Amino acid sequence: MEEQGIIEQAKQHDEQAFAEIVTMYKPYIERLAFQFGIRPDSIPDVVQETFLNIHRSLHQFERGKFSTWLYQITLNVVRDHYRRKKRQWKIFNKVTEDKKLWLPGYFYFEEEEHDVLHEAVKQLDEKYRIPIILFYFHDQSYEEIAIILKIKLSSVKTRMHRGRGKLKEAYLKLERRGAARDGRQTIG
Repeated sequence: MEEQGIIEQAKQHDEQAFAEIVTMYKPYIERLAFQFGIRPDSIPDVVQETFLNIHRSLHQFERGKFSTWLYQITLNVVRDHYRRKKRQWKIFNKVTEDKKLWLPGYFYFEEEEHDVLHEAVKQLDEKYRIPIILFYFHDQSYEEIAIILKIKLSSVKTRMHRGRGKLKEAYLKLERRGAARDGRQTIG
């Protein structure tokens, strides 16, 4: 069955159809959450919250690409996750008198360059990071990104242009730092 038919069935409270939506889109949401900087141990929570929101508001989806609508919901869940974590850290810091706790999360990359690129993307301001991730890693067009972020197409173009420049700077800086640590030569 095609995507639109599955969505229509899910709107009619067909749980099997909704399970198919989960199966189809779970990998995309997991990857998007990771690329937005969500720690690997928190990704299942973000995915679950995203699908709960989709289930609650599926009746509101009328037209357009389902994936664009899904990315909007995922982005909102990620933002809520960061707000919640920020509040939790404020409380934690007050309780522990500003003693810092760092629990790193790791994700496997086949190439070291992928890890450096991921770190460089995470360093970008959100207004540059989100369009870069949606365009390069999720194949969204500028028009779809404008819809997802609820901004003008010209703003997407500007953010992409500036974001690429900032990403290049961050990547080269991280690459130089890694090369210096490892005793390698870098170009540039």
